[in-house]
Amino acid sequence: MFSRFTLAVPFLSLLGLLGSQAAYAQQGPVLSDSLTLDGTIRSVLDANPAITSLEEEVNAATSRVQQTRGGFLPQVTGTATYTRIDPVVKLQLAPDAPVFQLAPNNNYDAHLTLQYGILDFGKKEATYNLAESRRLSAQDQIAVTRRDLAYSAAQVYYNILFVRESIKVQDAQIASLRQHEREMEKRVEGGVSTRFDVTTTQVRITQAENTKIDLQNQLNNQQVQLARLLHKPEYAQVAVRGTFAYQPQAVDVEAALARATENRPEVKLAKDAEAVAANNLKLVERSNMPLLGVGAQLGAKNGYLPNLDKIRPNSVGVVQLSVPIYDGNKNKNQRVEAQANIRGAQARTQDTQEQVRADVRQAANNLQSSAARYDNAVLQVNQATDALTRAKARYRYDVGTNLDVLDAETQLAQARLARLQAIYNYTLGQYQLKRATGEQIW
Repeated sequence: MFSRFTLAVPFLSLLGLLGSQAAYAQQGPVLSDSLTLDGTIRSVLDANPAITSLEEEVNAATSRVQQTRGGFLPQVTGTATYTRIDPVVKLQLAPDAPVFQLAPNNNYDAHLTLQYGILDFGKKEATYNLAESRRLSAQDQIAVTRRDLAYSAAQVYYNILFVRESIKVQDAQIASLRQHEREMEKRVEGGVSTRFDVTTTQVRITQAENTKIDLQNQLNNQQVQLARLLHKPEYAQVAVRGTFAYQPQAVDVEAALARATENRPEVKLAKDAEAVAANNLKLVERSNMPLLGVGAQLGAKNGYLPNLDKIRPNSVGVVQLSVPIYDGNKNKNQRVEAQANIRGAQARTQDTQEQVRADVRQAANNLQSSAARYDNAVLQVNQATDALTRAKARYRYDVGTNLDVLDAETQLAQARLARLQAIYNYTLGQYQLKRATGEQIW
């Protein structure tokens, strides 16, 4: 599920938010087609069996709705029976009179039975409405699952782009440090510096390479996570492409709150639960009502006097009124339960709406904070770049130390990473706001 982001999360821990903790032991085959953000999301949605499972639940719920519609139609049943009876009652009125048999040994009966409820005081309609409300709830659950998968895919997608850009920053720092190392070697050869300066520079290079190793591990883990979302082998590397840039947007909190109240699938699910509970109460209230029905039976059978073996047509008609009198307070207790379920569903709806409003305001606050952090990071990069230029110039004219240059190199790399972190946080904050307002991104 797409989780809320705390934008002050440290750089490496934020990278691992959705990452697999297992080490990526080998480099797998890279898939030929690289994915954009839209392609990544759609591929994840198409590949995930959870959506298929929920769609089948909707199909089952739809079938149950169709089943309840059968209660509005007559029920017709065909029956054919053969019964052998031995012995049967036989009478002989006089010694020389023929034997009189009251029933045949072989009994045949074939008939059609029609039954139809004329009046049930809305029980069939309440059954239908309950089934339909459950179908709508199952359908809305698909929207929640698709939303969560889409935002998880977007998060992993931007994680990969973020780590790639971070590796580029480390590569630039390492290249700059190696260039500085070569200059140190020349100064040592010229006798104007000592091996200590070279060794100190090499230590910084090793530290930068260790950071790159950690970033590469994070990238591998994100590839594993993306492969899992796509239900591909965990060793497969799924290539993604896209831009990683700061794209600010204006936020209207009140408009966002209005959209969230209307569009968030959690609110819809909560209201679905209310509808299910209300329809269940209606069904319980009507289940204890009288039932008026009619029935008819048309067929043919034998066993009629005086020719017991002759099959003759017959018919039966019935009108039946069933009135529940006493059920041991079962229906009364069912009503108490149903009313409690309604109150519980209403409380959950209220809580969900409050949570939605909190999500929107938190997302807006996070965007504002990330924008401020980005502006500060840009200033920090400019300052660090100027500081490095001055440190190199001072060292070149022997008025500064090698340590000043190394510190300036490190600070510049950290400033660039902080700028990337701010872009990453702001980008995910935009999707956090879209999620909070119920906006679709696929």
